[in-house]
Amino acid sequence: MAWEVVAVGGFRLAWAIRYPPSANSGRGGFVDIRNDSSFDLEDRLLALEPDDKPHDQCGVFGVWGHAEAAKITYLGIHALQHRGQESAGICTLYNNHIHTHKRMGLVADIFDEAVLKTLPGTTAIGHVRYSTTGSSQLRNAQPISVEYSRGSLAIAHNGNLVNSRRIRDELEAHGSIFLTTVDSEVIVHLMAKSVHSEDMEHALIDALKEIRGAYSLVLLTDEGLVAVRDPNGFRPLCLGRLGESWVVASETCAFDIIDAKYERDVEPGEILIINEKGVKSIKPFQSAPAAQCIFEYIYFSRPDSRIYATSVQKVRKQLGRILAVEHPVDADLVVPVPDSSNMAATGYAEKSGIPYELGLIRNHYVGRTFIEPDQTIRDFGARLKYNAVRESMEGKRIILIDDSIVRGTTMRKIVKMIRNVGAKEIHLRITSPPIISPCFYGMDFPSRKELIAATHTLEEITKYLRVDSLNYLSVEGMMKAVEGTPQGHCAACFTAKYPVAFDEETEKYSLEGKPTKC
Repeated sequence: MAWEVVAVGGFRLAWAIRYPPSANSGRGGFVDIRNDSSFDLEDRLLALEPDDKPHDQCGVFGVWGHAEAAKITYLGIHALQHRGQESAGICTLYNNHIHTHKRMGLVADIFDEAVLKTLPGTTAIGHVRYSTTGSSQLRNAQPISVEYSRGSLAIAHNGNLVNSRRIRDELEAHGSIFLTTVDSEVIVHLMAKSVHSEDMEHALIDALKEIRGAYSLVLLTDEGLVAVRDPNGFRPLCLGRLGESWVVASETCAFDIIDAKYERDVEPGEILIINEKGVKSIKPFQSAPAAQCIFEYIYFSRPDSRIYATSVQKVRKQLGRILAVEHPVDADLVVPVPDSSNMAATGYAEKSGIPYELGLIRNHYVGRTFIEPDQTIRDFGARLKYNAVRESMEGKRIILIDDSIVRGTTMRKIVKMIRNVGAKEIHLRITSPPIISPCFYGMDFPSRKELIAATHTLEEITKYLRVDSLNYLSVEGMMKAVEGTPQGHCAACFTAKYPVAFDEETEKYSLEGKPTKC
């Protein structure tokens, strides 16, 4: 069955069920549920995404000089699976030829022993993707690999280029033909057209000087493994050592799984070329204000990672402590929305002295399901992912901790679930400020008109979610929580202050919710 959607009171609600054509008549139809007493307003809610959370574009990994490069890369991107679940891929270099395997789906479902044996070589790069530009199709899976007269090249990208549409139009006007709709491919074309195209290092520098926005890149070339971070340092990228081999990854949790040692972050504006000569560092760009994505600390990164040279777990606990000071409440239990809010809830509990309890249990094996029951099972999507523990919350005043609210659809269902097990009060506390603006640097936020905090007051959101109280962490409190980390963070989704200008078409998407070409 499929849902039709209409706008009611500023929120998108389902009002009808469309049933498929029958075997006898060949005709389908609609069942209007507006006057059906078995459906209340909550049961008509339609979550626009299976997971009403921000998504990062992807995770990248690379290894140089290891006899089992493909297997090491498989383990690395498996550890980074939380950064993208739509597609995954690995490229290796052997005898000046790039071997590639990429598919839609999860890492463990795409690669097995037989597949990894088809990826020979001692140097490899890998990628997990959640699309922010380009549709969710196999042709847009990364790494992107090419072979041409000047050599072999593969590229994997985490981030988002804010001027890629203009560059793509210009390249196509001069005869370039694109195989994908992702912004990353413009880098390959810019390298090919460079006057230094036979010199990989200078061709890459020429290409990067044309683009703007967020990019943490790993490249596989005839000259070795290359790692790049944009001058503002929007997205994380770190360097590690595995015996005599070198590894790079979006997060240090990818090092832990292979027993690699974290060496340092790739610096903003730095290019590392890694080969038999060692690690060569180049800094060809003018310095730019640091703009490291603060949402990496709040939600994206795994708590066991270090990003921007700082423990994610440490920052999240501090976010919770500051939230407890800014917005205290008399209650019986502190309950996180697992898993990204666990550490923040621990910090809130420690600071407030209120007991911490895992009142919501998350199903870690939910994945995607193509079998759904009929409408008699309420809030089916939310129940696939979470279940409330009656023994923990019945008759209790609950402080519910979450990291963010985007549209609010999933949170409303979670609140209902907690009400249904007998919670006396629910006080929602958010460990980030209200999200009021979309991101153009590699996070998949909706357009501004779909962000609940951008279009509704605190009172309206509180009423919509049906909680007893709602409070967000202040921007000042958030920035205080990252004191002591490398300075300079991007908080544009909370402040609407963008550190790098974007093209007119990108701004039009923000206001109207229309997708750009790439």
